[in-house]
Amino acid sequence: MRHFGHITPTVRKDLFHQEPAEFTGASPSRVLAAALGATLYSPATRPTLAADIRKQAGRGVVSMVLCLEDSISDGEVAGAEENLVRHFTELDADGAELPLLFIRVRTAEQIPDLVRRLGGSVRRLAGFVLPKFDENRGVAFLEAVAEAEAAAGLPRLYAMPVLETPELLHLETRAQALAGISRTVNSHRDRVLALRLGVTDFCSAYGLRRTPDMTAYDVQIVAGVIADVVNVLSRADGTGFTVTGPVWEYFRSQQRLFKPQLRRSPFLEEGVEELRTALIEHDLDGLLREIELDRANGLLGKTCIHPAHVTPVHALSVVSHEEFCDAQDILRPERGGGGVMRSAYTNKMNEVKPHRAWAERTMLRAEVFGVAKEEVGFVDLLTAGLQV
Repeated sequence: MRHFGHITPTVRKDLFHQEPAEFTGASPSRVLAAALGATLYSPATRPTLAADIRKQAGRGVVSMVLCLEDSISDGEVAGAEENLVRHFTELDADGAELPLLFIRVRTAEQIPDLVRRLGGSVRRLAGFVLPKFDENRGVAFLEAVAEAEAAAGLPRLYAMPVLETPELLHLETRAQALAGISRTVNSHRDRVLALRLGVTDFCSAYGLRRTPDMTAYDVQIVAGVIADVVNVLSRADGTGFTVTGPVWEYFRSQQRLFKPQLRRSPFLEEGVEELRTALIEHDLDGLLREIELDRANGLLGKTCIHPAHVTPVHALSVVSHEEFCDAQDILRPERGGGGVMRSAYTNKMNEVKPHRAWAERTMLRAEVFGVAKEEVGFVDLLTAGLQV
């Protein structure tokens, strides 16, 4: 797998100063956590599940979650499990290259049962998404994943806890809830690939729902929780985990979405304005702002519930040439003693010690998403990603 691997090598060469690196499910966890990108959720009830997965892989999706939890009704769970097992068998038989596949369960007891029922096709499974995660439920979930991995003889099954409980949201219980989550995930550090935020559940606790022109960060009660999660669980001192961005729940049903609006050169002012208009018309302008705010607040990747969201997330995850030059300069061995320098673009100060952690994270993102050429911007990357 690689990001932008669905576009031709010639186009990639035109876009990237450093192309995205290839990775597999056996790559180091730090690489996989950064590479998750836009993680596309799909209800496990879909009758064409295997075909859907192949189709999305061909459009650049590198991680998917097949959901047995909130996206389906209580009465559909048994049928969804059967459907999931059947389609995993089909995917395993055809040997196609697949995204990283995760199953979102409801209970810890489902984990060993599903692994047993998947049989040999379980090798196509990257891990499980664990909902309503807190210290009490989390221990049972993570132990179930470890036991299922051992029973199946797999090298690794990853876990992605979802942080979405009322105790985490409510101010009087938040510190205790975060401390408990921290203890739990740290006791299974090698297994926890990333932490996911359940912002829809946060909003639900107060009867809130953000509109298409509002980001999660405009809802102050939600922004406060995100800040505290990053503060406790995503520090850059080696103790932190990757925390992914919240879901964007708005989309349009039309096929091909805003492709027709991308006819003008992206280097012309009217071409950029045309794209902006198209994004607003398809309720994606807010998504773009939220992705930028995700990164500014320490989050990487995003939960997605519609394929139209994938390419914008990935296009905005590519490291710009300017960011790359700054990170390279900061991390040069001769700069190990610290100091300050003017940036290569001569528009900012790069201070070696305070900016080192940012530079290291930027270089990891550059490895998995690539570095754009100096003259290549978001519009170019978005346009190329849509031409499939």
